[in-house]
Amino acid sequence: MFDFDGTLADTVEAARRIFNRLAPDFGARPVELEELSALRHLKLRGLLKTLGVKQRHVPILLQRGKTLLREEIPSLRPCPGVIEQLETLRSDSRHFGILTSNSVENVDLFLKRHGVREQFDFISSCRKLQGKAKYLKAIARTHSLDPRDMLYIGDEVRDVKASKKAGVPVVAVSWGFNSVQALRESKPDWIVEDAEALASLVAGARPRL
Repeated sequence: MFDFDGTLADTVEAARRIFNRLAPDFGARPVELEELSALRHLKLRGLLKTLGVKQRHVPILLQRGKTLLREEIPSLRPCPGVIEQLETLRSDSRHFGILTSNSVENVDLFLKRHGVREQFDFISSCRKLQGKAKYLKAIARTHSLDPRDMLYIGDEVRDVKASKKAGVPVVAVSWGFNSVQALRESKPDWIVEDAEALASLVAGARPRL
């Protein structure tokens, strides 16, 4: 299973622009382009505090952000090399899906635009930024799987934490939002630097880093 934002789709800059549009409505401050490198080291709670986002505003901010992102879908690019590796990744998997905090509609539009919707059995949307563990457990039940036989692929510390809580092995990718340093500190099962390394891992090599 894949995360979407920052793992399959390069949404970092689009998310920054959208956040800056919404920030004044929530008393938050805008994010400058040159700040992104430093922000990549922060966990979710630290990020929200740094940007001045109150916890109670997160659900509506997330919902409005997803709506605005739909306008950006035509200009979004896939993360480097991932689309090209999907067929190989799919061939080694009984079930192949996406679990995201984004909307099913946004993900579906993106996948269709890039001609890869048929690769995925399902798209599951998590309404809460920190609610993926519950969904991972539900997916395991739906497909009658032992969580240890599943694999989640994400780019953020919260993806790693959710996977560990659900008992699902997790691969952290280096090309998304959180930095490699932050990801290492969260102790994923594996970290990969590029899509080819991800394909090799799923095929069975699985070198631990």
